This record gives sequence, structure tokens and C-alpha cells, in this order.
Amino acid sequence: MDIIDVWAQLPTARFMREPWLSSLLRWTGQGGDAQIPTTAYFLAEMNAASISISLLSAWHGPSGDLISNDDVELAVDTAPERFRGFISADLQNPMSAVREIRSRAKTGKFIGVRIIPWLWDLPPNDRRYYPVYAACVDAGLPFCTQIGHTGPLKRSETGRPIPYLEDVLLDFPELVVVGGHVGFPWVDEVVSLAHKFPNFYIDTSAYVLHRLPADFLRFIKNEGKTRVMFGTNWPMLSAARCLAKLDVLALEEDTKALFLGANARRVFSL
Repeated sequence: MDIIDVWAQLPTARFMREPWLSSLLRWTGQGGDAQIPTTAYFLAEMNAASISISLLSAWHGPSGDLISNDDVELAVDTAPERFRGFISADLQNPMSAVREIRSRAKTGKFIGVRIIPWLWDLPPNDRRYYPVYAACVDAGLPFCTQIGHTGPLKRSETGRPIPYLEDVLLDFPELVVVGGHVGFPWVDEVVSLAHKFPNFYIDTSAYVLHRLPADFLRFIKNEGKTRVMFGTNWPMLSAARCLAKLDVLALEEDTKALFLGANARRVFSL
């Protein structure tokens, strides 16, 4: 079965030095001095879990690049049939962000834009995002973000779906938006946005599948079967670990195929 991981990253030394990462590593059982994984190691893990394609995130925050767009493009070039990238952008320099999105979109190596609200301590309805949204619409790229509480010791309020993400969906009806990390503890808000906005999708990154909230699992099995995509947040969680108890979810075969790969192929034009 076709499986696509819609949220992964290849960390750099800059990324791994961030002090906020320590709590997330501890939470996922990776305390101590975490190693920087190689592309070859990641590909081996993908193969072991039958992952067809992984979508790699660049990370840019107020202090600069943690994983640069160049880093992601280099990784994609090593295995173009297995990787695609997400562009990150500098919210402090809106025209530079717009030009970066336009330029990277032309390469065919990037299939979306991802910005992490808690990294900036700015909710997604802040005016500094709006040039990025316009650039995404012009380039035909989905905008991907984090919703719900944070694993790192950062404020979770920026990940609350209503009103912050709802404002964006109202202001940009042509923008495809993907909320990553399920959105707990605001699952009701997440599901209500999916009902209200046909251009809003969710991914399950940062969750092993058997621990998905019960209300969210019901949504996947019913009206949300075309709106939810599989993700890991690798290397914080491996695909093998996330998928280990997939059968416990008791998904119908068509729902499983949509969730694991078909929805991602459609949303990201893979």
C-alpha cells in the first residue's frame, strides 16, 4: 500500500542545539545527546516501514534558519523519487519571503510551505503571515502549519484553531491549509473547521496511531476520510513506531488507502 509521510525533517546541528528541543526529545524517549541522522539512515527507516515518499520541512525562526531551504533541496536531490520539500520563510522580511516561495516553487522540488507558529510566538492570523498566504495561492502551494499543544516548552496558544486559523481560512478561501499534529486538546475545533472549510486538512504527525483521540478517529472513519493524512514528525517518531498498531484502528480498506497515501497525493499533487 502507498504510504506517504507528510511531516518529517532532516535535522541539522543548528536545529539539534535548540534548547526547546530537550523536552520533546525526553517526551519521545530520546534523552541525552541525540545524534544527527543521515539521509541514508532515514531512507533505510523509510524502507523498513514501506514509506514511499517523505515530505521534508525547512525550519526558519526569528533567529534565522534551523533547517534551511537549501538543506532541504540538497536532501531532495539525493533521492528525488523519495523526497519532496516544504519551503520555510522569514516572517520578518515579507518581500524576501514572497520571492523565496516563488523561486523555490519553480524548481518542482517543493510541494508546500510550512511555518511553525510557536517558533515565532505568532498565531497564524498575524498580519506578518499574510504575504506568505498570498504567495502560496499564486504558486498553487498548500500552507502547512502546526495545530494543538506544543511538545517543546513553548506557548500552545498559537496552535489553537479558533479564532486564529479560522480567520486565515475566511480571508483566503483559495488557500489549501494543512494543520499538523492533530490539534489536541482542541479536537472539536479542528473537526468543526474541517466541516466548515473544504480547503482545510489535518495530518496525524507527532502521534502513534493507536493513541489518536477517540473523537478524531471517529472523524477519520466517517466524514473525514478524505481530509486526514498520515505523518510522523520524524525523527521524533519513526514511521514503524507510528504504524505499529495500525490494525487497532479498524479502518476500512478504502479509508486506510486514503489516509496513508491517496489524500496526500491529491492535496500535494504528487
